[in-house]
Amino acid sequence: MTSTHMTTTTSSSVLSLDALRAHWQGHRALTRRVIEAFPEDQLFSFSVGGMRPFGELAWEMSGVSAYNLTGLTTDDWSWHEPETAPPQSRAALLAAWDALTPALDAALPAADPDWFTRPQDMAWGTMPPLDSVLYAIDNEIHHRGQGYVYLRALGIEPPAFFER
Repeated sequence: MTSTHMTTTTSSSVLSLDALRAHWQGHRALTRRVIEAFPEDQLFSFSVGGMRPFGELAWEMSGVSAYNLTGLTTDDWSWHEPETAPPQSRAALLAAWDALTPALDAALPAADPDWFTRPQDMAWGTMPPLDSVLYAIDNEIHHRGQGYVYLRALGIEPPAFFER
């Protein structure tokens, strides 16, 4: 006796683009509060165990988000090294951080969900744009955790990690 098993598949999304946007922006808002929690004189100088200061890490996070925004809005995934070092001030860092917020709010809901799954040649290899965006979020969480360690070493209580 032969048995035939038929499977019907449907395309569904686990996470909508609006939910992805809200998730990413929640992390960005929390990281912004971590930036604000640092004393101005420690943001770009204090480190633990030879790691980079949090201000440098935050500029990296901002750059990775900007890279993804450019890719999402122009489909240009080429990497361009900054021509100069970023400013060593909280005000400049927060201004750049805040400029990305409305741009990401506009770009993500307007994107084609299917496009997010098509591999692109990116700075860190060939991958779908969704993987690059998830990398940006993971990278931010990782570096924000370093910021929490730095703040605690400075005797400062960091923002609650669950308040995104």
